[in-house]
Formats: sequence, structure tokens, C-alpha cells
Amino acid sequence: MDARLPAHIEVSGLIRAVESEGGFGVVLQKGEKDAGTILVLTTKNGRNSRLWERMPQLDGSRKFTCSREQDDENTREFDDYVARRKASDPDCWVVELDIENAERFVAGVPG
Repeated sequence: MDARLPAHIEVSGLIRAVESEGGFGVVLQKGEKDAGTILVLTTKNGRNSRLWERMPQLDGSRKFTCSREQDDENTREFDDYVARRKASDPDCWVVELDIENAERFVAGVPG
């Protein structure tokens, strides 16, 4: 069994890391405290949003991978997708990180 950081601690760490660099982080939906799935929305000044989810890798790890990018011409499609994900998994966490190059906070996080 892999040792996994409880979800609430990982979420708190992501938000603190972003805020320590001058950005903003907020929990949009609280999930299951210890084992909830974490979805991370990254943005810069509310534009160019991306959704990051942990995806299984060939080596057995589960790294954050960008699964959806917002089309600034059709933001509704992106918002609808996020709403469907939240509705389909009420135990998931949804976190928004607003900072320049926000992907640096999730792309390298081990899973």
C-alpha cells in the first residue's frame, strides 16, 4: 500500500505554496477529508483556466495531468465540465489557484 498524504493536508499545502508566492488559492468544494480526489483549477487573473486531475501513469504513479483547457471564447463548456465532475463525485475537492505559471505548483506533485 502506498503512503498517501490526506487530501485536506495536500490541498492546504497547495494553497499555502501559492499564497506564499503572492497568488491566491481557494477551496471551491470540500471533499472527503482523507482520500478525496483533488481537482485543481489553475488560472491567471481569471483567464486561461486549466483543470488538473491525477491520472495513472505507465510506471504506476498518479501524477497531476492537465485534462481540460478553457476556451476563452466558450467559457461555458469548461464551467459545465467542472460542474459535471463535481456532481459525479461529491467526495472530490475542487481547488482554484490563481497565480502566474500555476502549473508549476501541480505538475511536479508526486501522486
